[in-house]
Order: sequence, then structure tokens, then C-alpha cells
Amino acid sequence: MDTKTQPRTPALASRLPQVGTTIFTVMSTLAAEHGAVNLGQGFPDFGCDPALLDAVDTAMRAGHNQYPPMTGVPALRQAMADKVEALYGRRYHPDTEITVTAGATQAILTAILAVVHPGDEVIVLEPCYDSYVPNIELAGGRVVRVPLVPGSFRPDFDAIARAITPRTRALIVNTPHNPSGMCWTDAEMRRLDELLAPTDIVLISDEVYEHMVFDGLPHHSAARYPGLAARAFIISSFGKTYHVTGWKVGTVLAPAPLTAEFRKVHQFNVFTVNTPMQHALAAYMADPAPYRDLPAFYQRKRDLFREGLAKTRFKLLPGEGTYFQCVDISSLAVPERDLPEADFCRWLTSEIGVAAIPLSAFYGDGFDQKVVRFCFAKKDDTLLEALKRLSTL
Repeated sequence: MDTKTQPRTPALASRLPQVGTTIFTVMSTLAAEHGAVNLGQGFPDFGCDPALLDAVDTAMRAGHNQYPPMTGVPALRQAMADKVEALYGRRYHPDTEITVTAGATQAILTAILAVVHPGDEVIVLEPCYDSYVPNIELAGGRVVRVPLVPGSFRPDFDAIARAITPRTRALIVNTPHNPSGMCWTDAEMRRLDELLAPTDIVLISDEVYEHMVFDGLPHHSAARYPGLAARAFIISSFGKTYHVTGWKVGTVLAPAPLTAEFRKVHQFNVFTVNTPMQHALAAYMADPAPYRDLPAFYQRKRDLFREGLAKTRFKLLPGEGTYFQCVDISSLAVPERDLPEADFCRWLTSEIGVAAIPLSAFYGDGFDQKVVRFCFAKKDDTLLEALKRLSTL
């Protein structure tokens, strides 16, 4: 056969050559192999309110099954405008400042693509959600990593200030914070406002856990601060709020000029978002109780889980928000002392039967501080079974 006539396979240069199988996939696969309780990945193992499912059924049967407006169903954008004004005191115009997205991760990518040009710098505060860095790199941006203070995971404003250069285009902030559970304070948000005030840096504020703040603490949204809101994409997730992570529906709030740039990208990488889900969410949001009651719902689970962990040799770290609990494993000598976080998590999954995520997975350099993350967005029976297995430690 004449090899010269064979079709040529393109020699591909990967856009993300450093990206391989994520630790989340590794740990979930290992958990399935060993029948472990999976407290690694961050999604509930319980269902949503049946009334929300009924609302989807109603929307579908009413004929809401074709493309919606690119910007999102008007009723849902209006519902978000009303909710944000009631909670945070800022009015976003539903037509020009609110966009419905295919989940928060898409929203983050689209916001980055909308404002970051090749060579621009974007500051990320580590540890951080694993999509931030690849999204910046896809836009041709340069990632500038600034660590949060180890242990407390509070922002280090001196380090952030040192990281700002004339090439800084954006800063990504996440509160409540995944993976640590830390929540930014009012004082910290005001300090951030002061730091950014003399710059034209865009703020990307990832607030998907906004309704999971505990012990009576408020959520300090960037929307509360005029200086921050004027420069911010604020990202929310219906999946996190209503226990429907698989629906992949979120929103982005931003001033009209930022929203206009966001939509230029959004219309070509997503175009529209699931129509009946949007109508169902708009109808369901008429009652604020589900999101207003969410802090108490998850605080009870956090307290149940923390109470059980306190009886082990894990050292509990603060858990102010989200549905994650981090623990320090440095005092454990099983299976051996000073085992790296990732190896400890593999051992914990295969030998103890509980899956967790090493915090080193959330750092670009794999910084290992002997801390792992559990997810407590699980049925009580699931948490109690996990605690029973962990009680041997």
C-alpha cells in the first residue's frame, strides 16, 4: 500500500499540555473500586425539592422546549434582580446586567475570555478551584499565584499588592471559599476595594456558595460594595443552591459594559441555556425560603460531621461556609508519619473506606501542608457511615 496516499493525522500541539486526569476522577474511581464512602467530590447524594421537579415538568408541558433568549429567560433574570436587591442592596438591570449561564464554570471561563488578552496577568489566590488556571491559560493569560495564609486561609493583602503590575488584568476571588470553607469578612472586602480602587483591574467574584455561610455570619457579596460591584463579574450557581448540580445553570451579574463583552463570548461558546430548567427556576424562586433556609440546613450537617471528626485524631480547621470541611492530618501516624496528602487520601480510600481530596490538588506547585478536604453535602446516613469508618483513626 502506498503510504503517501494515506490520510495524514495532524500533529496536535495541546492547548493545555499540563492537564491530565484530575485527582477528583482518580479518587472517585478508587472509591468505586473499594466501595468507599465518597466524601471527595462536591455534590449532594440527596435529591432536590419535589416542587422544583414539578416546576420543570410544568415548564416542559407548557411548551418551553425551544431556544430561549441568548441572555436567559426574562423571568429568571428578573427573579435574580429582585433577589440580589433584597439580599445585597444593589439593583442589577435584568436586560443589560444579568446573564444566565450553563453553570458557574462556564461563567468563569466566559468572563476570563471576555477581558483577558494574551500576555495579560490574572491573579489567583491559592488554594483555588481547579478551573481557574486552565481557563486563564486558554485565554493566553499569565497566571500569577498568591497563596492564602496557610491554616487560616485568609487573604494576604501585602502579597496581593506585590503581585499587581501594569499587566494585571483581573483578580479572581472566591467566597465562601472552596476548598477551605473560609468566608471573607466585611473588613477584608473593604480592604480589597481600597486596594483595587486606583486600578482598572477586573474582579471575578466566584460566589457559588453564597447561601452556605454558618454561625450567623452574613455573606459579603461584592455586590454590597459599590467600588467592587463597578468592576466585578459576580458568579452564582443554582445547582449549588438548590441541590441540582447536574442541571448546570448559573448567572453572572456585571455592569452593562462588562456584560456586553461577556455576552459577545457567551453567544458563541454556549449561545443558550436549558429552557425548561430556567422557567422552572424562575417559578421556584418566588418563594425565598429554600435559599434562606440553606445555611441552617447545611450547618446542621457540618455540626454533625464535625462532632464525629472531633472524636478522631484529625485536627479540625475552621469551617465558616461551603459544604466542605478541611482537617489537618499531621498528627496521624497511619499508615506512616508524614505521608504526602495525596498518598494519605489513596490509603484512606482503599483501607479505611472513605474518600477525601488532598488540598495540594488546589495548588499549582502541589504545596503539601498535611490537609485534606471532606464534603459533607451528604445524607445523614452517609455521613454517619463515614464517621464510623473514620473512628478507627
